Amino acid sequence: MASGAHLEILDLRHFAAPVLRPVLEAESELWKQRLHWDYNVSARVLMQYLDSHTLPGYAALEAGQVSGFVFCVYEETKAVIGDVFALPALRADGGSAHQVEETLLRHLLELLVNSPQVDRIESQLLLHPSGSHAGVFLDAGFQNYRRLLMRRSLDGYFAAPRVHLPVRLELRPWRDEDLSAAAQLIFAAYRGHPDSVVNDQYRTVHGSLRFLNNIVRFSGCGVFSPPVSHVVIDRISREMVALVLGSRVSPESGHITQLCVHPEYRRRGLARNLINLAASCFLRQGVSEISLTVTEANTDAIGLYRAEGYGCAHSFDATVWERNRIA
Repeated sequence: MASGAHLEILDLRHFAAPVLRPVLEAESELWKQRLHWDYNVSARVLMQYLDSHTLPGYAALEAGQVSGFVFCVYEETKAVIGDVFALPALRADGGSAHQVEETLLRHLLELLVNSPQVDRIESQLLLHPSGSHAGVFLDAGFQNYRRLLMRRSLDGYFAAPRVHLPVRLELRPWRDEDLSAAAQLIFAAYRGHPDSVVNDQYRTVHGSLRFLNNIVRFSGCGVFSPPVSHVVIDRISREMVALVLGSRVSPESGHITQLCVHPEYRRRGLARNLINLAASCFLRQGVSEISLTVTEANTDAIGLYRAEGYGCAHSFDATVWERNRIA
């Protein structure tokens, strides 16, 4: 670990965006190299919060310069760790970027675990390979769940949509007014699902709506793409029974942000149809590859994605801490 005499850990709210710009620029380049994502949109939003001096977290100061940061956001009694990143050491005898990140994480976890108003802490550090910081989280009492970023090339992909649905079902593009029905669908689809363990928003309709708003309206995962996003409706009940949502994460890369099917309508090929439709729509936008994320325990979904040409390009950890968890 970097020597405490040379590494200072200070409240992130003491610093404005220009001071952290070199760190964010370096992180953006790593997002591009490792994940093929354009992180600049997220970095601009983060800099707005930094300039407001309201973002909870810590900054690492080395040789008089900010070399790293970690932050979280609060959602009622839950804290979500949004990011941790550090530059290579600014001095010859300093610790590695990894060590600085772990020091930052320990400070934040100590704060959150000892905050009586926080009952749950979640973290999905997508940029960092699985296992990178597992020890820090495990030492603090977190549960760890491995997730995969899967990717496929669209080179040679057939551009025309290939959708074959049962007669009772109809397909249509996403509409702005679909948010409420989509939240109901996600709540039903993720009941007892591995992803509801790592993201408790899926456990309620209200939480699912918050998740959707973050994707559709606030660019929480790239820039939302309505032409890629579609829903399946039951012609008789008029209920939404399946959906696929997509975003552009760079000019060359699309990302499937949500794919789900109501439990009563599974095993009918809906997920396969929707994932192929999304690929066709992304291809028409000039995208050359698609990615998605999936929890490793969700073996059925992984089998489908592999059958459709997706391979694991990166793995990362989702970690969860609950105050009243029974061991």
